[in-house]
Amino acid sequence: MRIYRSPLLLRWLFPSAIWKGDDKRAVYLTFDDGPSEALTPWILQTLKKAEVKATFFCVGNNVKKHPELFQQIQEEGHRVGNHTMHHENGMKTRANDYLQSVDEANSFIHSPLFRPPYGKITLRQYFQLKKRNIQIVFWSWLSYDFDPNQASEKVKMKAKSIKGGDILVFHDNPKSAETLTESLEEVIQLLNQKRLTFKTI
Repeated sequence: MRIYRSPLLLRWLFPSAIWKGDDKRAVYLTFDDGPSEALTPWILQTLKKAEVKATFFCVGNNVKKHPELFQQIQEEGHRVGNHTMHHENGMKTRANDYLQSVDEANSFIHSPLFRPPYGKITLRQYFQLKKRNIQIVFWSWLSYDFDPNQASEKVKMKAKSIKGGDILVFHDNPKSAETLTESLEEVIQLLNQKRLTFKTI
């Protein structure tokens, strides 16, 4: 079962995390997992053409492998955030190891923003990150572009429910390439038709 909207229970468990943006006339486009040689250049070209700024939650190891792409993301006016060093699942990783991964990634990324891979994090990890003044960012709308069984037409149909203030998640990785390249431009056009602007987190 695909849950496009973040469950209220999770918002209750992690109340100080960012789930939506403050501006109800804007949406907040985000991309997880990059940078990647296969997809980042296309994403940046598409955003530049549409005059849209986004927030990229990057995996430290990918930044280490592709520093030029990471630099390009920032030079083109986008914001970056931490997505751990190796895309660890918080529910399957010991708290100390998880925090070490976040720290290692931040040595490459240098951002106060953090998004847990898979959206999975334990309460202990959450509170430890809060103590470090790290701002945890979730989302209010998930595209499922990484799912090979999710057709791009379904993404575009579900995008009709996007409202002002929503934080949107797409993915910057090869698994998402086909669905993303077939849907992102039309989703941006749809949101422009709704007279919504785009902001970074």
